[in-house]
Parts: sequence; C-alpha cells; structure tokens
Amino acid sequence: MADWEFAHIEFLFALIVIPFLVGWYVYKYWNRQPVLSFSTSSFLGSVKPLKARLVHLPIVLRLIALSVIIVAIARPQSSSSWQDIKTEGIDIVLAVDISSSMLARDFEPNRLEAAKEVAVEFIKSRPNDRIGLVVYSGESFTQCPLTTDHEKLINLFKDIKNGMITDGTAIGMGLANAVNRLKESDAKSKVVVLLTDGENTAGSIPPITAAEIAATYGVKVYTIGVGTMGQAPMPIPDMFGRIRMQMVDVNIDEESLEKIADLTGGKYFRATDNEKLMNVYSEIDQMEKTIIEETQYEKKYEQFLPLALTALGLLLFELLIRKFYLKSLIADV
Repeated sequence: MADWEFAHIEFLFALIVIPFLVGWYVYKYWNRQPVLSFSTSSFLGSVKPLKARLVHLPIVLRLIALSVIIVAIARPQSSSSWQDIKTEGIDIVLAVDISSSMLARDFEPNRLEAAKEVAVEFIKSRPNDRIGLVVYSGESFTQCPLTTDHEKLINLFKDIKNGMITDGTAIGMGLANAVNRLKESDAKSKVVVLLTDGENTAGSIPPITAAEIAATYGVKVYTIGVGTMGQAPMPIPDMFGRIRMQMVDVNIDEESLEKIADLTGGKYFRATDNEKLMNVYSEIDQMEKTIIEETQYEKKYEQFLPLALTALGLLLFELLIRKFYLKSLIADV
C-alpha cells in the first residue's frame, strides 16, 4: 500500500468514523448485558470458552470490512513507470601543443603535464561525448580519433610527451588536423579545444586559414594560451647534457588565438597557472553541455476490485459466524 496513490484521497477522512463506531458498540454492548451475582459459576460450564472469546468477532469483521470499503471508494491506484532517455553528445577534439617550450616550469610540474592532468579530468566529466586527441609540435598527428572509449583515450593522453615529433609550434597544422577529424561528424555541436604556449613557427597552414576552414565546417574553437606573464623557468641542457634552469620570455600570440576563437564562435582563454587552467576547462565544460532528454511514462492500475472483494468476503464471513456459530450468544447488531 506504500506505493499506492489515491484518485479521491479526501474519502479517506471517512475512516474517522471507525473509532466512534467502536465506542458506540462498546457502550451498547455493556449497557444491554444483565448483571447477576452467583455464589458459584459451575453451572456456566455449558458455555464453550471459544465461543465466549469470539463473541466480538462479527463486529470486528464488520468494521474491518467498512474500512476496506472506504479505502476502495478512495480509488487506490498502483503504478509502473519507465523512462526513455535520449542523449545528444558533443564531438570534441583536444589539440595539444607538445613543443619543447611546454616543458617550462611556471606550471607544476610543467606546462605539458599540467595540461594533461586537467584535460584528463575534463574527459572524465563528459561520459556522453565522443572525444579525440590531436598533438602538434613542428607537425601534427592524431593520437586518438573520436571515441566514447574514454579509458583508452585517457591512457593514450597520458602517453604523450615532448619529442614525439619534430620540434616547433605548428598551430595551424594542429587546428587543421583537429578540424579534419570533425568535418564528417553529424553531432549537433563540434568543438576543438586548442592549447598552446607560443606562436606559430612551423607548418604549411597559417592558423587563421585553419580557423576559416573550421568555420566552414561549423566547428567551434576554444583557444587556450598557457604561460605566466613575463618570463618562465625553462630546463635547458648545457654542452655536457646537464639540465640547467634558465629564464626565458613567454611569447604567446594572443592576437591570433583571439581571432581564431572569434572566427569560429568560440572563446579565448589565458591560463597563467594550474588553478586558472583548471578553471578554463571548467568554463568550457559549462558552455558545452551535452543534451540529455528524459521522457517519463507512467501506467496506473486500479486496486478497487481486490479491496471490494475483500470487503465482501469479510461481510459474508461475519454473516456466517453471526447466524450459525455464535447465534446462541449474540443478537444482531
């Protein structure tokens, strides 16, 4: 009954009459019984103890039946429900700069590892999206095509490192490669998150040309410039192969990154430390929400008939008890 709903719950207030009927019965019963005093009760042995104990059973059955009838009139209904869930994910390609300058230590432990750590958390937060990974330096290649197998994607993401390809910063090539992965997508929203810490110094495709291609295919590009303001400590090997820290200028082509974002309907972000980089990905996550539609279905089942039959059975049982088994002890109530 805990899962029932009542179509006419107001009828349940009629149950308040039950305690009054109990009181009326008790009053009537005790005031109509003659009281006699005897010196012995041995002659009462002909009254069967069981019958004496069941003398109030008919009224109990009648009151239970009345309660059941009231509940039945309130039209109890059980229900079963189910959902149709429609998920409309977003196709996202992360384009990550892995040039040597990404080893600068103005982020902990360095720019590249910080970018990997934050991007992995971003991937985990978007289980319904297809996500791919493109890396670029002096040239570009696809580390992972669009996939919903995020565990595989994360493992491949963790494997990226500086030195996998020729050094340099081919921003245009990285973006063009990412767009190429999305151009055949039929997703409602196609997004590239392009991360770099420098200026375009390599590749055959200028960044703005790649942005125009992205706009043609309806790909939105969010650009992220990573690096502190001014100078950053960079590990540089000396002539003996020993790593020494040297302060180098941080040069990010923010003008181009802003233009790329504007041309494609995206947004440019500047992250100067780990926390701000995390906030950038959180903001992108909020702006590009996956659409999840839930349709709730519910079917109700009337429970009136089982209760009505129960009440009828109780009344019939009460009648049989009253007219046959207890006939000699009680009068009609």
